[in-house]
Amino acid sequence: MVDVPVARFEQLVSDALDSLPPELGRLMRNVAVVVEDEPEEEGLFGLYEGVPLTERGEWYAGVLPDRISIYRVPICRACATEAEVIEEVRITVVHEVAHHFGIDDDRLDELGWA
Repeated sequence: MVDVPVARFEQLVSDALDSLPPELGRLMRNVAVVVEDEPEEEGLFGLYEGVPLTERGEWYAGVLPDRISIYRVPICRACATEAEVIEEVRITVVHEVAHHFGIDDDRLDELGWA
């Protein structure tokens, strides 16, 4: 396990978001990305909660933002170096952002991201 302080971990998540292609970033709508220490469900590195862009219709208005949670402790626990944490954060951010765009776990697995 490597201990990455909260502020540094938040910066890694921000860097991972900044590394996404700009055209994807511009398409992300009504979504908050947060860092939390632990998930409620064991074994998660990240979690997307909300209505994917592909499922939003005319009815979609006045709703709370979707939420992408990235879990610091499980990621740090699974990694031996900060370099591994950086890579796992990037993979987790891409995975959860993909859910925001309506890509499910089966498709992510096919693409090598699950």
